[in-house]
Amino acid sequence: MAGPVGIYISVPFCKAKCTFCNFASGIFGAERMQQYIDRLSTEIRGAHEAAVTMSGFLPRTADTIYFGGGTPSLLSAQQFRQLLTHLRGEFDLTADAEITLECAPGQLSEETLEELLEQGMNRISFGVQSFVDRESAAVGRLHNERQCWDEIERVRGAGVSEINLDLIAGLPHQTAQSWSYSIGQAIAAGVPHVSVYLFEVDDESRLGREMLGQGSRYGAAAVPGEDEAAEFYQQACAALQAAGAPQYEISNFARAGHRSRHNLKYWQREPYIGFGLDAHSMLRAGTDAVRFANTADLDEYLGTGNAASPFPLLEAASSAAAADVDLIGRDEAFEESLFLGLRLNEGVDLDRLRGQFGDAMLRDAMPALLEVRDAGLLELSSNRIRLTQHGRLVSNEVFSRLLIPSAA
Repeated sequence: MAGPVGIYISVPFCKAKCTFCNFASGIFGAERMQQYIDRLSTEIRGAHEAAVTMSGFLPRTADTIYFGGGTPSLLSAQQFRQLLTHLRGEFDLTADAEITLECAPGQLSEETLEELLEQGMNRISFGVQSFVDRESAAVGRLHNERQCWDEIERVRGAGVSEINLDLIAGLPHQTAQSWSYSIGQAIAAGVPHVSVYLFEVDDESRLGREMLGQGSRYGAAAVPGEDEAAEFYQQACAALQAAGAPQYEISNFARAGHRSRHNLKYWQREPYIGFGLDAHSMLRAGTDAVRFANTADLDEYLGTGNAASPFPLLEAASSAAAADVDLIGRDEAFEESLFLGLRLNEGVDLDRLRGQFGDAMLRDAMPALLEVRDAGLLELSSNRIRLTQHGRLVSNEVFSRLLIPSAA
């Protein structure tokens, strides 16, 4: 039986678009934002009806809500009240539910903060990216170091102790010295959770196009090389471990008892449902699970909704959009358990895997696992597999190697 569901709310609005970003997000006026909130409310109200249509089981109880984006903190207090009222009407929140808000420093009003605290919000994730002003400005971030510190102190003073800081290794103009400074500041802030991401540039973003064309407007020439960024990442792993916030997932570090409960649902294949633009869901189903996603086109999302068909995807069931609904069978579930579990530092319990899928599937995967182990990317024992430190750095390569047998 599936446990409580996790809820993801996609809020695709930003004050400014980062130069490296090509996500389904953008800058829109107040009228457009309210139209989006109304559409989200309709989608939330029809969640259980839609889940049945998708052949999935949607638990009534929810124990995590995650407002992601974009910059969700741009929503007004009234808009958050509207969304959370509908969420509580469709789901029963546990008393200890983790409610997370992604926030850009300097972009959370006092009124919105007060409303969210009244509604039970208890975790904030700040998109700091860098404590060095030149690096933040280079990618279009609007905050500076002082604002980061002010915001951390403000929300902590308001009673929010569960704080995450996002940092990016490999930003334009970043050096070993400046990266060490950012990591040191995150540690000095005393927050219980830090996320470290390797800088990834979408080819269709402004910076991506400039890098392909060898331009100079957005600092393409100042982006550190892959090897240098990898060294930054390893430096962060060591520093955060020494500071008492060890790595527990490829990009995430936490003090004891402060891991992100919502994000753990993704890696442990627990049910979650996403609402809003480009939001993804995974629910238990008769075969194993069903995965589905909303459109990434804002006009399509806003223009197709009605109360009878709460998911835009359902309204386009006969179109190409229906390809975004996947029934996950036994083979796919085994692969997901392997790949998602390997993202965690603790790795995959082989006895549990055998119990779920039997010896034969694990035996078939063993040649690929041994090959990756021999390449120094995987630790393999009789009852557990986990990525090595180098394996976590090149995890996509590991996963592609493990896919070879099933693709043949």
